[in-house]
Amino acid sequence: MRPVRTLAAALAQGTLVLDGGLSNQLQAQGCDLSDSLWSAALLVDGPRQIEAAHTAYVRAGAQVLITSSYQATFEGFARRGLGPAEAHRLLGRSVDLARSAAEAADHEVWVAASVGPYGAMLADGSEYHGGYGLSVRELERFHRPRIEALAAAGPDVLALETVPDADEAQALLDAAEGCGVPVWLSYTIADGRTRAGRPAAEAFALAAGRDEVIAVGVNCCDPGETVAAAALACEVTGKPAVVYPNSGERWDAAGRAWRGGSAYDPAQVREWRAAGARLIGGCCRVGPRDIGELARLLAEEEEK
Repeated sequence: MRPVRTLAAALAQGTLVLDGGLSNQLQAQGCDLSDSLWSAALLVDGPRQIEAAHTAYVRAGAQVLITSSYQATFEGFARRGLGPAEAHRLLGRSVDLARSAAEAADHEVWVAASVGPYGAMLADGSEYHGGYGLSVRELERFHRPRIEALAAAGPDVLALETVPDADEAQALLDAAEGCGVPVWLSYTIADGRTRAGRPAAEAFALAAGRDEVIAVGVNCCDPGETVAAAALACEVTGKPAVVYPNSGERWDAAGRAWRGGSAYDPAQVREWRAAGARLIGGCCRVGPRDIGELARLLAEEEEK
């Protein structure tokens, strides 16, 4: 169902359920994600699989779908021999596929166009440290073309997500300014700091006073980090928090595998909501079953 409210208006009225990890659902559907483009490769080779993954989350109760564009860039597509026009079309396709799944739902579902960090394009795990050796302006020039392409496709919001450092957040916010689409800003953190070591409060503060930013928070981090981070994001910015941690397992970039056990608990929704989170879901290794349980528990909380 196409939303009748803006996402910002919906957040002012209550808490919304985000989807979970797209890549793990695609793998559950039998998709091979060994390509350096990760799930974005299916924009070329298997778009119906992407739509099916979105649909699985809608059926679980997700109210916001994040597109398959996290690792989709002009540079990455160029390595596959695809020119700028085709890359632009594929970025738009990521929004269209999520919108198609959203409109088939029997409840309002918003579409968030994923804008991953520079390190996602490198496909070497560097989004988990952010040490690229690039200036803010260089990062802004990298991000602007795909932000413009995604915005042109008409998402409800841009998800500036898994950001490892405040410098890249600054670049993303500058690149998105004036694009006509609201944004949320979401860092990946460890021990109360960005992955590059900046204090989280300092990083969140970049979003304060920016009207286009409708939520600030964290994703793709250990669930144990999230409650304090949500409360801090709200305190520093005065905005709703967005929280969607991974399962707590660790990504081994060299071995291209997840290590450890899951610590994701949908029952944390009560703590997240109490801390000020209004967009709540999961990231890597969190699937439709988890999101379904989260949606059920959140509905109970909203009824109290």
